[in-house]
Amino acid sequence: MAAIKQTFFQECEEQLGELETGLLAIQDGDTDPETVNAVFRAVHSIKGGAGAFNLDELVHFAHVFESVLDHLRAGRLAPNGEILRTMLRAADMLADLVRAARDGSGTDAERRDAIASELRALDPDAKRQELDDAGVESLSNDTDGLAFEPVTISFDDLEIESAPAEHHFIIRFTPKPELYAKANEAALLMRELARLGEASVTCDVSRLPMLDELDPEGSYLSWTIELRTVQDETAIRNVFEFVEWDCELDVTRADAAPEFNDAVLDDFIEKMQATVEAKLAAPPAPPNATGAPIEPRAAQAASVVPALSNSVGGKPEASTSPQATIRVDLDRVDRLINLVGELVINQAMLTQRMLEAGLARASGVANGLDELEQLTREIQDSVMAIRAQPVKSVFQRMPRLVREVAAMTGKSVRLTTEGENTEVDKTVIERLADPLTHMIRNAIDHGLESPEQRAAAGKPEEGLVHLSALHRSGRIVIEIADDGAGIDRARVKTLAAAKGLIAADASLSDEEVDNLIFLPGFSTASTVSDISGRGVGMDVVRRSIQALGGRISIRSKPRQGSTFTMSLPLTLAVLDGMVVTVASETLVVPLTAIIETLQPKPATVHGFGGAARVIAIRDQFIPLIDVGRELDYRSEYADPCKSVALLVESEGHMRSALLVDAILGQRQVVIKSLEANYQHVHGIAAATILGDGRVALILDVDAVVSGSLAAATGFEPLYATAG
Repeated sequence: MAAIKQTFFQECEEQLGELETGLLAIQDGDTDPETVNAVFRAVHSIKGGAGAFNLDELVHFAHVFESVLDHLRAGRLAPNGEILRTMLRAADMLADLVRAARDGSGTDAERRDAIASELRALDPDAKRQELDDAGVESLSNDTDGLAFEPVTISFDDLEIESAPAEHHFIIRFTPKPELYAKANEAALLMRELARLGEASVTCDVSRLPMLDELDPEGSYLSWTIELRTVQDETAIRNVFEFVEWDCELDVTRADAAPEFNDAVLDDFIEKMQATVEAKLAAPPAPPNATGAPIEPRAAQAASVVPALSNSVGGKPEASTSPQATIRVDLDRVDRLINLVGELVINQAMLTQRMLEAGLARASGVANGLDELEQLTREIQDSVMAIRAQPVKSVFQRMPRLVREVAAMTGKSVRLTTEGENTEVDKTVIERLADPLTHMIRNAIDHGLESPEQRAAAGKPEEGLVHLSALHRSGRIVIEIADDGAGIDRARVKTLAAAKGLIAADASLSDEEVDNLIFLPGFSTASTVSDISGRGVGMDVVRRSIQALGGRISIRSKPRQGSTFTMSLPLTLAVLDGMVVTVASETLVVPLTAIIETLQPKPATVHGFGGAARVIAIRDQFIPLIDVGRELDYRSEYADPCKSVALLVESEGHMRSALLVDAILGQRQVVIKSLEANYQHVHGIAAATILGDGRVALILDVDAVVSGSLAAATGFEPLYATAG
């Protein structure tokens, strides 16, 4: 039961995502009825599953929510702005109730009841019931002791008719194994039926096998339910709406004779008679080559009846089935990835041994190893694709955050998203939530103006925050843009100087000033609140992104807004890198950071401020960084003209040239955490195992560049610019 309950909560997260996505789509003008149906199904599914685990608080709230959504999909409610805002608040409350049920924590009962009251106020049936109750109570007070016939009661010109006629239905219900596999329960369905009226249930156990033949995942029971209700057949079928493909269901009226369409029936008989006569008049077919007996004509004639039945009014069977999916524990996927990583390492070792043995590249062994390398790469790509997930799971959390922060700041904000289906490794996704949360809050609190300020500036009172994701150059790029006032650079510079973060007379470019907000302890908030003002936030974002092997940059225009861009690796498991040597040590430089390689010439290398050097590349002077000196592999600076320069791009699109001794080649390597197995090492991001069994360190390009320029200038170059 615990495993089933865990599955239920996993499915709840998916349903809550669909619920919020659908409501936001309707708010943006989506008029597709299927969108409303999807929203209704999400709440209905959560309610049904919660009932199975006796989560009464969740069931009751979901029932109120579901009732309003039913009126919305029936067209009795118009999806205007206020109604949708109430439904979005209800979706947030439903999410809180699900998480409280999962974690065993409490919820704000006052807030829950207030939102439930708002929903009931939208429910036409609830309003009608309140009027009826008020009318009956008033009548009872005025006519104490009198009896009335329950036929018609008039209140001035309002006439309330007697109860509608009762119907008698026979429902035959046979679950398939798939129904139980999806954590549905037949008893809950019959309990829902009983709420529609008076039900009499009979269970058929005739198909139940002996115990030794029983399949634990099979389905052997069926039920016949006699239901007397004032509801129509649609209400009955709605109970089975989410299991209709996983059961055999027949609903018939027992209080009315079946109606036949004489024209359709006559047409069917004529077609069947003509077909049978044609078959009987046809010459007998010769025996088939296998000697099998020829099918009797009577059987041939009978075989056409189903086809005719379909042509007259039957439903053809679906030609395609939905794509099957399975749930797999993440630990199993991680183990598979680790094994594939070991396979990659062993394949590299075999190749290394072949080269050491002097085998020709055209030999059979070499060809076999080439094929093994290709297959290993395909296996690795396939396994990584299993772990890849769309960023939608993170993006779906942001609309609620926007609503909450907008309410706290008194601002009107609209969030738009793009590229939600962009895929990235699950580990990266899990660690994206906190940085995105900080940046969205920052964009609303600091970036967007108040409605009054926006109106005075000629802007719409509703501010816009745009969240997007896309693949670029083997990385994922996520942007958070707002149409606010942009960064007040004069104020930022003044505050940074007041906090001692920069010199008061420092001469900084616009980009350098913008990047000051990433300094620890920096904040532009004038007061401390629940949203900002404590000097933690953007520096935390920067460190989080760097811990993922990524970088972050800013573009801002006064009165037009700001855009924060994060560039992250697609996976933290494998890496395409360039293998280089530095002072007899082997290093791997991430290929995505390298723009080009070049051989420095004496005329292009220049001294700059003591020991610092720059290299002239296409009319630009690029800092020249000796990797061996920076990592303390040697005490003397290498001769640039006897080395190889790697032109790299680091955080803030800043370019530098890394000096290495030689390039050994390019290969895909498996990333091994250095911190988890040893400790943090400056300038090193991780480690890997090469084909010869040696451990090679993976260079942290941003850390090496920052450390080198910090030593040369005396402060960390958070705001250094390209060129």
